[in-house]
Amino acid sequence: MESEKVGEEETVIVGDYVEIMKTEGKSKGMKSKFSKLFWHGGSVYDAWFSCASNQVAQVLLTLPYSFSQLGMLSGILLQLFYGLLGSWTAYIISILYVEYRTRKEREKVDFRNHVIQWFEVLDGLLGKHWRNVGLAFNCTFLLFGSVIQLIACASNIYYINDNLDKRTWTYIFGACCATTVFIPSFHNYRIWSFLGLLMTTYTAWYLTIASLLHGQVEGVQHTGPTKLVLYFTGATNILYTFGGHAVTVEIMHAMWKPQKFKAIYLIATLYVMTLTLPSAAAVYWAFGDMLLNHSNAFSLLPRTTFRDMAFITFGFACTPLYFVWEKAIGMHECKSLCKRAATRLPVVIPIWFLAIIFPFFGPINSTVGSLLVSFTVYIIPALAHIFTFRSATARENAVDQPPKYFGRWVGTFTINVFIVVWVLIVGFGFGGWASMVNFIDQIDTFGLFTKCYQCPPPSVAVSPPSHGLNTTAAAPLHQPFNHTRRH
Repeated sequence: MESEKVGEEETVIVGDYVEIMKTEGKSKGMKSKFSKLFWHGGSVYDAWFSCASNQVAQVLLTLPYSFSQLGMLSGILLQLFYGLLGSWTAYIISILYVEYRTRKEREKVDFRNHVIQWFEVLDGLLGKHWRNVGLAFNCTFLLFGSVIQLIACASNIYYINDNLDKRTWTYIFGACCATTVFIPSFHNYRIWSFLGLLMTTYTAWYLTIASLLHGQVEGVQHTGPTKLVLYFTGATNILYTFGGHAVTVEIMHAMWKPQKFKAIYLIATLYVMTLTLPSAAAVYWAFGDMLLNHSNAFSLLPRTTFRDMAFITFGFACTPLYFVWEKAIGMHECKSLCKRAATRLPVVIPIWFLAIIFPFFGPINSTVGSLLVSFTVYIIPALAHIFTFRSATARENAVDQPPKYFGRWVGTFTINVFIVVWVLIVGFGFGGWASMVNFIDQIDTFGLFTKCYQCPPPSVAVSPPSHGLNTTAAAPLHQPFNHTRRH
């Protein structure tokens, strides 16, 4: 957004509502130019970078593991299917955001120092009961999403430097995670999201090329799918992969023109598929059933400089939690960055703690996907859209009318009902059963607070287990590290 004079108010038409913002002026100083280039982002491109980098992130490394559970064909088809479902519900969330924002702007509500969040959209459109349900699911998902990001960072760095175990690396990256308290909002994620997508892209193509150059291991087998529990565990990890739009509202709110968001998530999803499909297929082709015992694809590839350069940034899931906490204690509209950063620190503690308790990178993704993502970003948005526009008056006065190629209101409602039924039965029902069985199996095998999940003992080099293993637990080779295991 271009500003003209310092201190003037600029009125921006966003869809059918009016957004009033304070302009900051065109300063010619180096500090201002540097800040504008790396810090202040609200364009369509910033939103695309945020969506694409946040959508897959560390889950990229577990998709070959999911392919070993699903088989090649199901893995590819489910990525395409859930990618479309995720793009649709992100579109639905954007429609509800614009509807809520429009109504509030007509009531002269000022959002200059306030970040709109999903639970507030539900509250404004459907009431406090919807707000409470949405808040509970969204916060829990974002909490565990942050936990997964932290676990993944510790797991990844372990394969670069195994002088420290994964738990110790979790302590270290927990401290690094705390630095995200200084990022005010998604408006300031420009350089972070750019680097995140750059590293995700590099990592995906490293996995693809390295696996193809490595070739298939001797006696490789591709037996998946072999068990229902493994099949639905893998399916819910893909459900989780394309359910990263729990931060959609915050990303939209950071945009200068939020009405342009509608197609951004779909475009981001299409780009992400150019990363996830080749990398997962190539790693599964090369290592086959060995991946059943290696949820992180890095663990099977030889250590090289190229592998050690592959790292994925983190921090996106923390920021909406900071907003919720600020609002709860009355600090959200405070203009002091240092005060807000100090009040955000308590949010990092449970993330840190849970990452140490449940370090099961891979199985925890599926569990979160089935129990939390299924409701947070699929079922609740679809139902919320149906109930918001259930009356003829609401449909007639809607800010955004459904396009013809979706079949107008009938087609939109039909798609929403299909998503609710499918995700409730397949994602939450079968997926919840399978992922919980798998997750409990990890606890029984390794115990809570395990020091180094799926790590080889220090005296033995990393070597593949016997081919054809059909279990998600690690081979006995790994158990000397699990001092907390109960017998």
